[in-house]
Order: sequence, then structure tokens, then C-alpha cells
Amino acid sequence: MKANRTLLQHKYASTIETFSKLKDISLRQALDIFYNSDTYQEMREGISHMHCRSDEYLVEEIELESKANSKFPI
Repeated sequence: MKANRTLLQHKYASTIETFSKLKDISLRQALDIFYNSDTYQEMREGISHMHCRSDEYLVEEIELESKANSKFPI
């Protein structure tokens, strides 16, 4: 099941903002990391209902991904 596009856009924005604050990085850097993550792809495609998870959970997932991916280390 896919989420409403408007609701997804709000979820992306709140996740990026939470990511920026929790990791003390710029919004621009958080945006770049988020939109290049597998977590974003899963949210966009409705896989595992990732869009239903808390922002903090999603930030953890993105952080784990970025540690494994040297392109965007945090």
C-alpha cells in the first residue's frame, strides 16, 4: 500500500529536519544523505511501511546506511 503523496512529502521533510538536528549537520547535508538513501527509496515505494515509522527510527536507519556507505559518512 502506498501512502498519500502529500503525506509522504511531509514525512520526508520531518525526517530530514530530525536527521539534521539529531546529527548536528546542515539541512542541506541531511537532504543530500536522505535522498540518496535506501531508506528514502523504501519509503517512496511503500516497502515495509517505512513511512509509518517514527522520524527517530528512520534517522537511525539512514545513519546505519551512511556508515556502511563511504559516499556519505556521518
